[in-house]
Amino acid sequence: MQPELQTNQTGIQAGTQGLALQQQRVLRNTYLLLALTMVPTIIGAFIGINTGGIIMQHPIISFFVMLGAVIGLQYAIAANRNSALGVVLLLGMTFLLGWFLGPLLAIALTLKNGPQLIGMAAVGTGAIFFVMAGIATTTKRDYSFMGKFLFVGMIVALLAIVANMFLQIPALALTIAAVVIVVFSLFLLHDVSRIVNGGETNYIMATTGVYMSLFNIFANLLQLITALFGERD
Repeated sequence: MQPELQTNQTGIQAGTQGLALQQQRVLRNTYLLLALTMVPTIIGAFIGINTGGIIMQHPIISFFVMLGAVIGLQYAIAANRNSALGVVLLLGMTFLLGWFLGPLLAIALTLKNGPQLIGMAAVGTGAIFFVMAGIATTTKRDYSFMGKFLFVGMIVALLAIVANMFLQIPALALTIAAVVIVVFSLFLLHDVSRIVNGGETNYIMATTGVYMSLFNIFANLLQLITALFGERD
C-alpha cells in the first residue's frame, strides 16, 4: 500500500507542477501578445488623428458601427482562438480601436498640455494594470465570481453612454467615465485571476480580454483627465 500511496502522491505533484507550468506559459504568452497589440494600436491612432474626421461628424453612427465591428471581431477571434488567424484578427481589431481612439487624442492634442495629459492617461493605465495583475498573481485568489456583476456593470455603463449621446450632459459623461474605469479595472483583476488559476488556458482569448480592459481604461481616463486638467490657449 505504501508504494502505491507514494506513486499517487508523485503523480499528483507532477500534475500540479504541469498545471502551474501551463498557467505560467499562458500568462507569459498573454503579456507578449499584449505588448505586440500596442504596435497596430499606435499605428491606428496616428492614422485616426489625421483621418478620424468622419467619427467627429457622425459620432452616434460611428459608435454603433464600431461597436458592431468589435463584437463581430471578438466572435471571430473566439472561433479561431487555436490558430494563427486568431492572432491576425486580434491585431486587426486593435488597429481598428486605435483608429477609433484617434479623434480623442486629436482633441487632447489641441490643448496646451495635451501631450502631458496623454502621458498621464498612459501612466495611469499602466499603473492600474500592474496593481490589478499584481494582486491577482500574488494572492492567487479566484475572482471569477465577479464576472456576472462586472458584465451587468458594463451593460449599464454602455446604456448610459448611449443615453448621454442624446442628453449631452457633461457631468454625466464624467461620471460614466469614472464608472467605466472602475468596472474595467476590476475586469483586469478578474481576467488575470482566471489565467493564474487556470480558468483561461488560451492566450489569444486572455489577451483579448485584457486588451479590451486596458483600452477602455485608457480612453475614459484620458477623457476624464482632459476635462479636469486640460489647459486651453
